[in-house]
Amino acid sequence: MSKTKPKIGSDAVMKYAQKAFLPLAVLLGLLAGWLMWTSIAQIIDSNRRSDLQAARDMAGQFVQQALNQQSKRMKDGLAQPAVQAALESGDLALAAKLLGAAWPQLQSSTILPPDLNDAYARLPKSGFGRLAVAEAALFENKTMHRVVPTAQGPQLGLASPARVGNRLIGIAYVEVALSELTSGLSTTAEVEDSYMALRQGGVALWERGDKAYIDIADREGITLTQSHLRMVMGASEPPSGAFGLDAVPSLVLAFVCLGIVYVLWRLSRAPLQLRRTPEAVESAPTLSEMAALEPPPEAPKLAIEIKTPEPPPPVSIDAGIFRAYDIRGVVGKSLDPNVASLIGHAVGSVMQEKGLQDIVVGRDGRLSGQAMVDGLIEGLRKAGRNVIDIGMVPTPVVYFGAYHLRTGTCVSVTGSHNPSDYNGFKIVIGGETLSGDAIVDLYKRIVERRLFASNSYGTVTSRDISGDYVYRISTDVQLGRRLKVVVDAGNGVAGEIGPRVLEAIGAEVEELYCEIDGNFPNHHPDPSEPHNLVDLINMVQRRGADLGIAFDGDGDRLGVVTRDGENIYADRLLMLFAADVLERNPGAVIVYDVKCTGRLPSHILRSGGSPLMWKTGHSLIKAKMRETGAELAGEMSGHFFFAERWYGFDDGIYAAARLLEILASASESPDDILRALPKGVSTPEIKVPAPNGDPHTFVERFREAAQFEGGRLSTIDGLRVDWPDGWGLIRASNTTPVLVMRFDADDEAALARIEEAFRSQLLQLKPDLLLPF
Repeated sequence: MSKTKPKIGSDAVMKYAQKAFLPLAVLLGLLAGWLMWTSIAQIIDSNRRSDLQAARDMAGQFVQQALNQQSKRMKDGLAQPAVQAALESGDLALAAKLLGAAWPQLQSSTILPPDLNDAYARLPKSGFGRLAVAEAALFENKTMHRVVPTAQGPQLGLASPARVGNRLIGIAYVEVALSELTSGLSTTAEVEDSYMALRQGGVALWERGDKAYIDIADREGITLTQSHLRMVMGASEPPSGAFGLDAVPSLVLAFVCLGIVYVLWRLSRAPLQLRRTPEAVESAPTLSEMAALEPPPEAPKLAIEIKTPEPPPPVSIDAGIFRAYDIRGVVGKSLDPNVASLIGHAVGSVMQEKGLQDIVVGRDGRLSGQAMVDGLIEGLRKAGRNVIDIGMVPTPVVYFGAYHLRTGTCVSVTGSHNPSDYNGFKIVIGGETLSGDAIVDLYKRIVERRLFASNSYGTVTSRDISGDYVYRISTDVQLGRRLKVVVDAGNGVAGEIGPRVLEAIGAEVEELYCEIDGNFPNHHPDPSEPHNLVDLINMVQRRGADLGIAFDGDGDRLGVVTRDGENIYADRLLMLFAADVLERNPGAVIVYDVKCTGRLPSHILRSGGSPLMWKTGHSLIKAKMRETGAELAGEMSGHFFFAERWYGFDDGIYAAARLLEILASASESPDDILRALPKGVSTPEIKVPAPNGDPHTFVERFREAAQFEGGRLSTIDGLRVDWPDGWGLIRASNTTPVLVMRFDADDEAALARIEEAFRSQLLQLKPDLLLPF
């Protein structure tokens, strides 16, 4: 019997259409609600941001008025007849007392001799901030001010030339309570969900609101006139409009959608007469039938045999490889994969105590690198840590990986600039580079068996982040004009990625010894040694390049030579970097190590910064940067640490990019710019084998016995002696058993005198010591 095909009438079509109207109306209604919500959010945020800008501008006016008032008090005070008379008679103490007699909230007043020699002699006790203000007032020939650190906390320091007629008598300097600047700020309107601060460089002098917006506050800051101070504000990012629309178009589109929704709703409510056709329904099992079905068979139970792990065999480990700021030893003697595994286990145990799970691991190009990494990863996994292996990359890329992959923890397996049979470990845990006692604690954990054994091994994944590193730098740095550079990586691990970075920022790159070879067949990868730069100088001159760039074995140090063949030592490069950073961060702290030239602190002061000398060592410098909030640091060895626009770790490749950025932005040639940096007569680092292989004991004996007439002694790191025309240094290397010395002076005669002063006393202590000077 044939079946008749059902006919579809107009009422059925309408019914199907009505069914479609309802979900369409719901979708359009949701779209209208989203459009209205984003529009209202944008309007509220715009009003809040306008209120915050008004509060910031009002606060800036309060501070500017306070600064102007303090400058006027300085001008009027120096013009007083009594003060002028005291200056005329040369009684600077009386003049200072009279100057501050009627000054509200005055903390101290003094008048310094115009040569500032006494002020320099009292450093660092007298404070770099005071000297920076005095130098600026002398250079600008007007009243200058900045907030300076004191024992009582930050104070407003003002300095001005003190004259009688046109004759300069001294530099008047006063310190006023900081409340004179900030007292009016609390009266400004407070805006919800925002942050506002008065800053000098990276230091907040006054702040209010949600500190979650600290990092973005500088984007909407204003600089106060003729001041190092900025009023900054931060708030949550503006809400995004639907489809990228602003508030008004979003609102209009929302009402259009609501209109369409209304029409569809009316159509869906239209009455219809519908005919229904019977439909066949397949039979299905009843509940009783389903209950009668047999249950699925049980899965077989797996028998798991749990074995008690055997105790680890005793391993002999050399305490001497645990250095001041990393771990370093000779492969096959004091270092092997078993030792690497113990170190990994100790690092993983510290991570476990700090609640850290993931760690980035990378290595340099040494032949022993892969075996050391395998051992390290084995130990980390025993502690249940998850390892991200980024392969063979420079140390700064490993540091970058800790930030980029959000682990905060990493280990770079590297022997740095040491000979090819060395290897070692540079360790960062929870954002802190291990040094000193933290390194020693790893050794104690191993020998005392205080190692965390996880119930399950951690995981290992591989990642390639070299492209991310190149992209991050090239989006931060681009050259204003093309420069031609020769890159000498000394067959170290920076040979692949270093040229890539410089090409990505717009440089033309010629490669020299950039093939990675752990035997270092051409020269040792240490740019601090002048003889390692001979081939680079020749190549720069043959190719007519603008500059020569040299990296060390793991890429965290930088060397530079000019077309003229001059080796630009790192302390002079730091002058250039400091002047650039201080343009955007006036008053910032710049840290340098004890091996840097004595001309560096005065150059930083004249550029508006606060110089701070500290111990040599990458981890020690990074710790001091965190402590002081420094924007920049550098070491004579070629380590440069940028906290401004970068992450604060030592990175020779990024430093090279910043150097080219500075040189390309100037109209002068790179040779002219670098030649203009202050310099005297100096030696490179002089390395002498330590008696009995123990440099620390010898330096301590020398420090106790030495007598230097007319010199100012500093024992921050070894012994540094400063005279008015130069200085000398001896310290113990923390990486190899050598004594490190350096001498620097205004002229050859002074250099020879300082060298002889050290030479004679060194030979008194050790007559057979072989000295190359």
